[in-house]
Amino acid sequence: QVQLVESGGGSVQVGGSLRLSCAASGLTYSSYCMGWFRQAPGKQREGVASIYIGGGSTYYTDSVKGRFTISQDNANNTLYLLINSLKPEDAAMYFCAAGLRRWSACTLGTWQYNYWGQGTQVAVSS
Repeated sequence: QVQLVESGGGSVQVGGSLRLSCAASGLTYSSYCMGWFRQAPGKQREGVASIYIGGGSTYYTDSVKGRFTISQDNANNTLYLLINSLKPEDAAMYFCAAGLRRWSACTLGTWQYNYWGQGTQVAVSS
């Protein structure tokens, strides 16, 4: 049984920083992908960042490059998303996801991920 639990969300002022965490359990794949996705009210869920567990390759959507960092801590089976220089458009529900690595890639498409956390809310104030 795979379980993903996000935490670390909150309300932060524009320009501030936040670190989201995703505690993972039950993942038994030899290699797999994990990613962060976000969804604002009335908008489509979009991929923010992905990482290849076992290889370390990462990918980011253009709007967060240079500001967000995805990483994994094998010691406690936790995925992180470090968010710097928060912008109003970063406000959303952030979801952690896991799925099989397909075609030697971890994409930012929701279709690749079949395990999802419940989400953690990120609000940006001004």
